[in-house]
Amino acid sequence: INDEAAHTFTRPSARSFIERNNAGAAYVYFNYGMHWMLNVLVKGDENGFVLIRALEPRKGIERMKKRRGLNDVTRLCSGPGKLTQALGITNRHHELDLCSDPRHCFARNTKTSADVVADKRIGITRSAHYPWRFTLRGSPFVSRAVRLEGGAPATPLRGRFRRSLGLH
Repeated sequence: INDEAAHTFTRPSARSFIERNNAGAAYVYFNYGMHWMLNVLVKGDENGFVLIRALEPRKGIERMKKRRGLNDVTRLCSGPGKLTQALGITNRHHELDLCSDPRHCFARNTKTSADVVADKRIGITRSAHYPWRFTLRGSPFVSRAVRLEGGAPATPLRGRFRRSLGLH
């Protein structure tokens, strides 16, 4: 995939990270000298990283509020820099296995299907046209609402992503 916004496009260290780590490993880097970014390594038909842009806080909310200095739960983790600040993620979490240890796993296998929609990516200029921003339809925990009309169902990539992490 010709994704100019991906770390693997310009950074040999990112490509070697893929070779030496298993799917589900945390790829953490410092962005613009301001924020840590959390990515999860995905392996399968295509290998690469998925940037974790947001999440819905369910545990440790008081600790997250302290770290972020705010009380609005919907804004605690509503962007990639906000998320890492709220969770206390830094370079010491680089290469951490996010799937094997339940203490570090924030994605769980579930029997309910979520209404996942795809949107154009945000916060980048190169390769921004790819509809690779996945979110739950109507979630108040994201930085910006979905822009595409109704959002496109994300099942093909979502299925491959889930399988690569062992989340059948």
